[in-house]
Amino acid sequence: MVGGSGVKMNQRLPRILCVDDEPFNLSLLEAVLLPRGYDVVLASNGLEALEKLRTEHIDLCLLDVMMPGMDGFETCRRIKSDEAHRNIPVIMITASADQKNRIRGIESGAEDFISKPFDAAEVLARIKMLLRTKDLNDRLKAAYHNITKLSAFGEQIITNFDPVNFDFLEKIDSLVAQISSKSDRGDSPQFVIIGMLDQAGDCQWLHYDSTARQKVDRSLIRMDIDHKLAFSASGHLVVDFYNGADADLATALLAEELKKHVNPVSNLVRYSNDSFCLLALNYGREVTMYDATVLSSAVMQSLFLRSLAAQIKDTESAFEYSILALARASEANDEDTGEHILRVGAYCTLLARQLNMPDKFVQAIRIQATLHDVGKIHVSPEILNKSTGLTANDWQEIKMHTVHGAKIIGGHPRMSMATRIALSHHERYDGSGYPFGLSGEQIPIEGRILNLADQYDALRNIRCYKPCFDHETSCRIIIEGDGRTIPQHFDPAVLKAFKSIASQFTETYELMVLPKDKQAI
Repeated sequence: MVGGSGVKMNQRLPRILCVDDEPFNLSLLEAVLLPRGYDVVLASNGLEALEKLRTEHIDLCLLDVMMPGMDGFETCRRIKSDEAHRNIPVIMITASADQKNRIRGIESGAEDFISKPFDAAEVLARIKMLLRTKDLNDRLKAAYHNITKLSAFGEQIITNFDPVNFDFLEKIDSLVAQISSKSDRGDSPQFVIIGMLDQAGDCQWLHYDSTARQKVDRSLIRMDIDHKLAFSASGHLVVDFYNGADADLATALLAEELKKHVNPVSNLVRYSNDSFCLLALNYGREVTMYDATVLSSAVMQSLFLRSLAAQIKDTESAFEYSILALARASEANDEDTGEHILRVGAYCTLLARQLNMPDKFVQAIRIQATLHDVGKIHVSPEILNKSTGLTANDWQEIKMHTVHGAKIIGGHPRMSMATRIALSHHERYDGSGYPFGLSGEQIPIEGRILNLADQYDALRNIRCYKPCFDHETSCRIIIEGDGRTIPQHFDPAVLKAFKSIASQFTETYELMVLPKDKQAI
């Protein structure tokens, strides 16, 4: 069972500060207030009253006017001039019915006056009325605070929204932390319980406990609550609340079920649809539709972002699939088995990470590097698979695959890296490459990265004009040169990165190259 009979709500008695320099008057006020369920704090002068206000949570002040030193008018003025205390109602108790005193009291900020000798029933009635007004004002203030807080939370989520790496549970944890943040008025729930139904109808229940802790603790729990009570019917949204005295049958039944797992259940606020349910339990006060509305807005925002992230991930998946389909089409006339494009993308990812490139760059080069040879679609298969020496015209046609590739990919902003890669991946750092003979940093960094990655994979694989080389030989050719390939072809920073992670290249190659006897026929 979550919680237990020893768990107490953070609800408290209204606390009234009584200020009078006469001990008898203080005793009299105490005798009137304590039996009616009020918590009483006593002060014998104005300075002591201000200190009590600073150290105690006070809901209302009964303030004598005539006191030595700081009188009631000055005390009231100081109370009302303090932002932290100005919403505390002040009832001034005076033995004088003089109109000037009443005007002075109004000017100092007092809400009401009681004349001595006072009538106990009148005192209690005025206290009750002013406490009700204060409660409404406090709720309005808390409402503004909660709306501001949740608005800032929502703005932060949207600003940092990363659909590819969106973690719904992490966002729910953050949301619960916001809902459960402590306040003096008990505006936060002690427990939050979340249920999530999967497509098979199985439910995962999460329990969050914020009692007496700075951090909200999450745990996975087993609950046998009837799904019809916790979740809404298909297509419907339920936003409601329950207090112990409510007669609403549906929420009352749900509360009774919850008591098997959380005890006591003094009140609750619920948001539920047909697959998601959030229950906030045991606020330190009665809950209202306002609480349900605020909760609903916050939850709906998180659910919307989850849905949006899922749709964007589906779109990204389709985007990547389309790129790979086009990349494979470019190798249809090549003798490679088709995994070259994937391996080169993996090598580029390794190099980009080693070069401390931003995550966005790393993700982009992983997939867009596969289009580096898409221009080969325009190159004759006879030339691509020619085992004899290439003629000058053959060589010119092969060189043009870089330009053709850039034209095929086009100028869409999402594909700008792929366009640059297609055009520049055969440029060499020393200026001896093609199609434009660029050198150094004239070559885009993605082109410099791919140039080395492509060269490594070409060395590892058999070609019509060369045998395949093992990892050690391929590394030696790239690092030391063999006449045809020299280190000056590569960006020194990229070459240094390759040296540092060369072992990861061979691991990647071996992982992505299946033995011939295991390849599909």
